[in-house]
Amino acid sequence: MFNDLMIRVKLLFLKKDKELYCKLRPIIGFYPRKIELYKLALSHKSIMNRNRKGQIVNNERLEFLGDAILGAVVGHIVFKHFPGKREGFLTTTRSKLVQREMLGKLAKEMGVTDLLLSSNSTLSHNSYIGGNAFEALVGAIYLDRGYNACMRFVENKILANLVNIDRVAYKEVNFKSKLLEWSQKNHIDAKFELIEQAQDANGNPTFEYSVVLEGLAAGKGKGYSKKEAQQKAARQTLEKLHKSSTFVDNVNAAKANRQKQSAGSAKKQNNGLPDGGKQVENG
Repeated sequence: MFNDLMIRVKLLFLKKDKELYCKLRPIIGFYPRKIELYKLALSHKSIMNRNRKGQIVNNERLEFLGDAILGAVVGHIVFKHFPGKREGFLTTTRSKLVQREMLGKLAKEMGVTDLLLSSNSTLSHNSYIGGNAFEALVGAIYLDRGYNACMRFVENKILANLVNIDRVAYKEVNFKSKLLEWSQKNHIDAKFELIEQAQDANGNPTFEYSVVLEGLAAGKGKGYSKKEAQQKAARQTLEKLHKSSTFVDNVNAAKANRQKQSAGSAKKQNNGLPDGGKQVENG
């Protein structure tokens, strides 16, 4: 309380970053102590910021930290909110609350996206940028104020006003449809491959499926039906796409290579036709 009062007094005489302090206050619920952390959280790699040593700095490290802290905070809240519920239900609910689409929507509604520093082209073509900034913001809050501040931020600013945790928890999510929608939107070749069909100890049939994106192994899932196994594999794949930028880069590189080979094959076929690729009709 005393520190917040001191920051308010400081703002009366502050010229630099005063606007950012004031815009962050209604979003996070308090005035930042270390404003540089929040400036970093709102700096996308596309703007190529450099520190005094000439090193490129952006919000990716804070995003990594915020992802871990947000998962712990939301897991803590879900654990308290649903006493007696099994681990599977708790895990699914947490996943729904921290999925990229949800975080991107929250970033936009709360005004985080408006404060984000990035190239306009990147902002318009990257649907994950808002969610990434949201995670980076959580990382900044953690380093600035600690775990309890992150908990209050999620409980008071998000769950109390923007998200109904019960509605989210009991809403069915079709992970396979979401994955296929994503793959079609991004022109990614996605396949569900049956790994094994067997029986459990009681003779019940079991299935194991894997998801392959552009020839790269992604998620796996086991279930008592093909649908259940594919849903689990799709969910694991979506989580991998969310958490591993390296995997996303590898998928995009494999897509580019496939498209390049496809274009090369088409060109080779056209070069084998008379008149530079135009078929000639006889008679």
